[in-house]
Amino acid sequence: MLNSYDDIIHLSRPRFDERDPMPRQDRAAQFAPFAALVGYDDAVAETVRRTDCKRELTEDEQDELNVRLRELSDRLPELPEVRVSFFIKDRRKAGGCYTLKRGAVRLIDSYARTLVFTDGARIGIDELEWLEFPGEEDEI
Repeated sequence: MLNSYDDIIHLSRPRFDERDPMPRQDRAAQFAPFAALVGYDDAVAETVRRTDCKRELTEDEQDELNVRLRELSDRLPELPEVRVSFFIKDRRKAGGCYTLKRGAVRLIDSYARTLVFTDGARIGIDELEWLEFPGEEDEI
């Protein structure tokens, strides 16, 4: 039985004088896999990425934070240095993460309810978890 390619299997590949052969790298690229679902890997990675929920402060924690904020307000002329833990809302999905910042506070903007640091950073008072003055634990 005659195979369908038996009549051409012994022939050499056609060559064209007016064209240079394609480089091997370019020929291989024709058969490289492609992403049929563009962005799928990014979507899976985003789904797997964990976020934390913002926790509600207890009444005692809120009272302690208010005492610290009043103390900070009294000490503003000296540009006091503080350490704060605050919540940053995630832009892509529900939740966010808690972050630490250390720096000198320049202003408490009561209208916008933010702490304004000397480096220009702004942190919402409602996002604060705790506030402390560095070195105060040494005073105890």
